[in-house]
Amino acid sequence: MKVTNIFDANLEQKLELPIYNYKGTNPLLWLKYKARKKYSKWYNRRLKQRMGGEAKLFQFNLRKRAILWKDYIDGLKPDLIITMSIGSLLEITYGNTLSIPIIDSVNGRPDYDYTNVLGGRKAYMVDLLTASFDHLNGVQILFDSYRDFLPSNFSGQRDVIANPIQQVDSRDLVRHDRIKERYKIIHVGRLDTECKQQHVAIAIFAGLANKYPNWDLEFWGTGPDFDRLNTQICDLGLAERVFLRGFTEDPLIKMRDADIFIFPSKYEGFGLALAEAMSIGLPSIGFSTCSGVNELIKHNQNGFLALDDREMALYLEQLIMDSSLRSRFGVQGNLAMEVYSFENMAKGWLNLVETVTKHFRGEGEI
Repeated sequence: MKVTNIFDANLEQKLELPIYNYKGTNPLLWLKYKARKKYSKWYNRRLKQRMGGEAKLFQFNLRKRAILWKDYIDGLKPDLIITMSIGSLLEITYGNTLSIPIIDSVNGRPDYDYTNVLGGRKAYMVDLLTASFDHLNGVQILFDSYRDFLPSNFSGQRDVIANPIQQVDSRDLVRHDRIKERYKIIHVGRLDTECKQQHVAIAIFAGLANKYPNWDLEFWGTGPDFDRLNTQICDLGLAERVFLRGFTEDPLIKMRDADIFIFPSKYEGFGLALAEAMSIGLPSIGFSTCSGVNELIKHNQNGFLALDDREMALYLEQLIMDSSLRSRFGVQGNLAMEVYSFENMAKGWLNLVETVTKHFRGEGEI
């Protein structure tokens, strides 16, 4: 394996100036940054006017980068290109003609990559990203239902290949029949309330904490919302019951010491931490509206899928009260993860690569 950085400091890019908001209290610095902010806005406005608008500016810079990619790819002469996002696909194909098959690895629900369903993506970006599917020969998607979220202009091979999950022997699952002094609800993931919604888990636990004094809530992960979550915990008086533990190199070890996995994400592509928790025998709770989560958890079979916060609280209490239910869900979750073995996923990738490359050479049909 070789990692190559094709960055070129001489590549022409017409960039907007950053808009900086001064947050200090020094009046002189406030005036300085106020003037700089006004100049940046004026400069950016003039730049977009000269280029014919924001979309034209974006396309100009994109085309310059695409030319750099074309030169690199022509020199390398690869047999296959695998992109890790539609944004990357757009970078290498915009205005280019490549006589090389391309597969895109979709790490989320496909429409998250090219539509504005999550917000923040301009219409011209949506058009460009959607059009880039014309260059694709194949895609790897995480679940069969994700086929419905591919754009209509894509006609290549589409194979379901999920993330590989470390397999755990049934003899090594979390033991739910043990009597413990303290029990633990765990969450593993980036501290990001917009996506992961850890604040929801904290609020739900707060409503049950007094009723179940020997249960705690533990978060593993780092992220931009640490301060917000820490403030919420302190405001609720739960500093001795809810813990932000930070980064861990081995989440499975932390999960093995827990009793319930709570995963209140708003959206996911796959839900790797959830899958790992299920593989180790933790009963899990998520939202029925969350992509990925509603694929892994089968309601009332290996976990619970809640419609809203109130229902999630009810399901969490059921698991707290019933160790036999926790054990049953844990065993079923472990069995459900067997399909995601490294061997199965590797076979899937080899088959996709072989199918796409053979078809590209005219040796097979898609």
